[in-house]
Amino acid sequence: MTPKPAPSTAAPRPLTADEEAVVRFLPHLVYALPRAIDAAVVREKQLPTTDYLALMHLSEAPHRQLRMGDLADACEMSLSGTTRVVHRLEGEGFIRRVQCDQDGRGWHAALTDAGLARLEEAWPAHLAAVRRHFLDHLAGLDLRALAAAFRNVAT
Repeated sequence: MTPKPAPSTAAPRPLTADEEAVVRFLPHLVYALPRAIDAAVVREKQLPTTDYLALMHLSEAPHRQLRMGDLADACEMSLSGTTRVVHRLEGEGFIRRVQCDQDGRGWHAALTDAGLARLEEAWPAHLAAVRRHFLDHLAGLDLRALAAAFRNVAT
């Protein structure tokens, strides 16, 4: 067990104007960016971001399948939310559920060939939306450092 650091007795440093701006805009970014990307992709290809992410993560997984809990984690969704997405995509023939070999109680979501084709069809619209609503606004920034900072904040 790692010992907890001792609480600091020094008063916190006030935020600079730039720090304040980042902190204030972050909640707006967290909510507005996924909505903007989702709206653009749905408008062009009728594939919501939740569906796109499930198909994408499955396409990158070994044998194009993941345990339901692992897919939920990868998509940053609840297990019940992921189950609803998988059920919908299963009805469209894009995913099939496969019982786990090692655990008879567990299930995998497996990407079908039709699901991979649907992902490939939606990919250009998703990429264009990500560029238009996010990456194009980061021109000139050190993206490697920014990605590292995002990773540090998230973990």
